[in-house]
This record gives sequence, structure tokens and C-alpha cells, in this order.
Amino acid sequence: MHKPFNVLAISGSTRARSTNLNLIRAIAGMSAELFNVTIYDGLLKLPHFNPDEDTEPGMEPPAITAFRKTLRAADAILICSPEYAFGVPGVLKDAIDWTVSSMEFYRKPVALITASTSGHKAHASLLDTLLVIDARITEDTQLVVPAVKTKVNQNYQITDAGLLQQLQKLIQSLYQVITAPDSVTKYLVAPSMY
Repeated sequence: MHKPFNVLAISGSTRARSTNLNLIRAIAGMSAELFNVTIYDGLLKLPHFNPDEDTEPGMEPPAITAFRKTLRAADAILICSPEYAFGVPGVLKDAIDWTVSSMEFYRKPVALITASTSGHKAHASLLDTLLVIDARITEDTQLVVPAVKTKVNQNYQITDAGLLQQLQKLIQSLYQVITAPDSVTKYLVAPSMY
């Protein structure tokens, strides 16, 4: 068995006892043979996105330099996010915006999960953003989990059989994107700007 791949997990929620964080921990447990999942805990330390502070390489704030380095070091990214008022949490959107010019998501395998009461509108927005910066996402490495609080508990256990099956498929699909990217028959593509 090979060494597990490094997956950087980012929760779009900044709550200490977030359901999205519980979901990440559940996925980490389920995928331990394939992935070494590291949870990124610096989202609140990142400054608001300001293009004026990102005009030249190396001129960005130090926290952004460190964030970009962490992203580059990962074999794949796992994003689990809630939906706030039909939208993407601001701290998560800011973090992603800081990578547009430096291209850390370019051809990077990404699993995107939006887990909330509903989640579809935020998921569509996040998916568009990640695809336009060329993240590698397939139909099977993205998932909306509505009513998430009824499906994962505080002990990081998936309590819904359907979700458990979906996550197992997502994990295997992400593994395929990492290990055999050319064997993937269809990556999702960015929407047209016109």
C-alpha cells in the first residue's frame, strides 16, 4: 500500500463546533487508508481580499503567502461549506479569491461539498468559482448535502445511509482524479462568460 495522499480540508464555517467540520472529520476517518487529511484552521486569519495588495508576486500579506504555500503542498483540496442566506460564506470566498492570480487551484483535484439546510445556491456559486480558476472537479467529486444536521453527529459519524454511500463514491472518485487524472472521462467545465 502506498503512502496516503495529502488532502487539505477547508471548512467554510468558522464555528468551533461546525457541522461542516464534523463532516470533514468523518470523511478523514472514512478515507484514512487513502488520504492524510489536514484541516486548515487559518481562515479567520486571512485578510479580506484586496487586489491592491496582490499586484506583484511576493507583495501579498504574509498570511496569504503561507496559505498559498499550504495549498500548493496538498495533493488535493476538500472544501466543505455551509450556505449563508443563499450565498457562499465571505471568509471562504475571500480565501479563494486570493488564489486567482497565483493559480494554486489550477488543475488541482478538488472535492466540493456544500452541507447546509439547503445549500444548492451556494454550491452552484462555489462550483462556478472553482471551475473558472480551473480546479479539477468531476460530477462525482462534488455533492450537496441538505439537512446536514440530521446526517452527521458530534462524534463524526455519518448517520444517514444514503450520505454514507455518496461520500464513499466521492472519496473513490477523488482518489481516481489524484492517481489517474487522464483516465477521468469528463471534468466539469467553467460556465461561459457570455
